[in-house]
Amino acid sequence: MSREQVMSKIQEGVLHNDTLDKNPFELFDEWYKEAEASELNDPDAMAIASVDKNGMPSVRIVLLKQWSQAGFIFFTNYTGRKGQELIATKKAAACLHWKSLRRQVRIVGDVDKISPSMSDAYFATRARGSQIGAWASNQSQPLKTRAELSRTVDEYEKKFEGETVARPEHWGGFIIKPVEIEFWADGAYRLHDRFQLKQNAEGSWKSVRLNP
Repeated sequence: MSREQVMSKIQEGVLHNDTLDKNPFELFDEWYKEAEASELNDPDAMAIASVDKNGMPSVRIVLLKQWSQAGFIFFTNYTGRKGQELIATKKAAACLHWKSLRRQVRIVGDVDKISPSMSDAYFATRARGSQIGAWASNQSQPLKTRAELSRTVDEYEKKFEGETVARPEHWGGFIIKPVEIEFWADGAYRLHDRFQLKQNAEGSWKSVRLNP
């Protein structure tokens, strides 16, 4: 490849300034729909990072279930490590990576529980086995054997036999209210495209191109 061809490929890029003039949630929606069509598994897989009281970070994968101008929503056990750290700090960082598209989106923001009614509505859509599992799992706590968990599942299956499984109070949704969103697209020779958007006091978003 000639020097001219290399330079053309570098300058071409993937993301352009006019692309980021739109609301970041609109661009996220476009990218997510493309990921749904191209990703082999779980386009909604999202890494969530939190920190404990000593500033020690931890990260895990959850599933992004809803998003809007208000923020990004996922569901979990409130009493596990993840839930307790998010409740304590009210801060989180998230990342979605779509390998098939060579794209990722990073999100940083404040965290709150969503309303009980919203959590109830989503819980009602879950498979019954997953509803039972939300009751049976004492998330992040030591478990002697798998058989112990199976016995607990069996106990709750009997408890709710013939009944609708109500949402346990220790399980529900969190919303990340972003103050920063970064769109990343793979570029030639590791010279990736990165646009960071930050929300100002008036609620509008300002974008800036970052070095790869």
